[in-house]
Amino acid sequence: MHRFLGVPYAAPPVRFAGPEPAPRWDGVRDAGHPGPNAPQPSRGIPGFDLSPILGHGWRPGDDYLTVDVWTPGGAGLPVMVFLHGGAFLAGEPGAPVYDGTALARAGVVLVSVTYRLGVEGFLPLPGGATNIGLRDQLAALAWVRENAAAFGGDPHAVTVFGESAGAMSIGALLGSPLATGLFDRAIVQSGGAEVVRSMEMMQAFAVRFTDELGAGTDAAAVRERPIADALTALDAVSAPTRRGDLRGPDGVDPGFGVGVLAPVIGDDVLPVAPLGAIEAGGGAEVDLLAGANDEEMNLYLAPTGALGAMGEDQARAALAGVHPDADRLLAQATGSPGERYASVVTDLLFGGPARRLVAGHRGRGHRYEFGWRSPSFGGRLGACHGLELPFVFGTLDAASGPDALLGEDPPRELSDEMLGAWVAFARAGDPGWAPDDEAGGPRRFG
Repeated sequence: MHRFLGVPYAAPPVRFAGPEPAPRWDGVRDAGHPGPNAPQPSRGIPGFDLSPILGHGWRPGDDYLTVDVWTPGGAGLPVMVFLHGGAFLAGEPGAPVYDGTALARAGVVLVSVTYRLGVEGFLPLPGGATNIGLRDQLAALAWVRENAAAFGGDPHAVTVFGESAGAMSIGALLGSPLATGLFDRAIVQSGGAEVVRSMEMMQAFAVRFTDELGAGTDAAAVRERPIADALTALDAVSAPTRRGDLRGPDGVDPGFGVGVLAPVIGDDVLPVAPLGAIEAGGGAEVDLLAGANDEEMNLYLAPTGALGAMGEDQARAALAGVHPDADRLLAQATGSPGERYASVVTDLLFGGPARRLVAGHRGRGHRYEFGWRSPSFGGRLGACHGLELPFVFGTLDAASGPDALLGEDPPRELSDEMLGAWVAFARAGDPGWAPDDEAGGPRRFG
């Protein structure tokens, strides 16, 4: 198995400009050590170590539009391109859980992508490019088409897969005319094509951001300020009491209070809402696999104690701030107020979008559900957000331990099953069960 780290797919980025082709080099380039990653704030949950799936924070440096590649060598192997999650704010392909050794040993070429995050990647500023993070992903996918064979991959068998914000990015790309022909298959883990915002809403949020930064409102003015200052300003203005009303005309906040930044509708990347484009036939040539975990929101609520401490009024107020039918939705769920709130938002943000993505997709589509429950936090973590990742990557040891995401002694046979299904899908578009349009229904894991 061979590993190449920090291989550039684009030139060192100009802030608030789209990606440009990577310059060539002479001789041998050192690809044995992690390079810089995208600027990002420190992100975590009090009392819980998320570094196995989020990484260890920002490693500053200019040349970070890069990929990490794992390959067993050979030729004509299926290629899997991974887009990490992190609420469009944080994360990196070098996080321990994303080590590609097991997938490469299973016979694929794994390519993990670093793309711009936060203000640099997803905030539309006057005079700057829009949907920059998506443009980076498009550039990386084009690079894979051109260079996969050099790493033993088949450039005509490319599967893009991602989780959370990475999955939502893929949902957006399925509805983008600029993504046509760049990948053959897609795996969407805990996401869909619905976490997008209007250009007007995010331009209004950008004004609040530049006021906090104390800079002019255009990209040129923000470019003059240090990235670290921009990170601090975004963190401040994203606080629930300061972010403003992010609900659309239907009264729904598509981020449901979990995140602020998202891809925007109304440019050449996303001319229209991506789910509508998909329902009209966009991405129909792409084989699709999508699903979610049973208790996604427990990741955010169990470690802090909010899952058990939330009262009836708190649950209703939290949901009413992001959805007009809070009372009806909470009444349909069961359990304590915190458990009902978690269940509703799990379906609104993750489970429902995954189902609707497969239902709206005009090509072949498969679904899965992940239900294995972590024993961490007295079992309250459950089948939470991100829990399937170490099973897919075959990296259980990176997330195991008394207080870790998986707890102690997670089932390795479940990892073998999921990794095998993902690889089978990458090879031939068939994960091992019938497509939804053939009444196959979702495959349950755990």
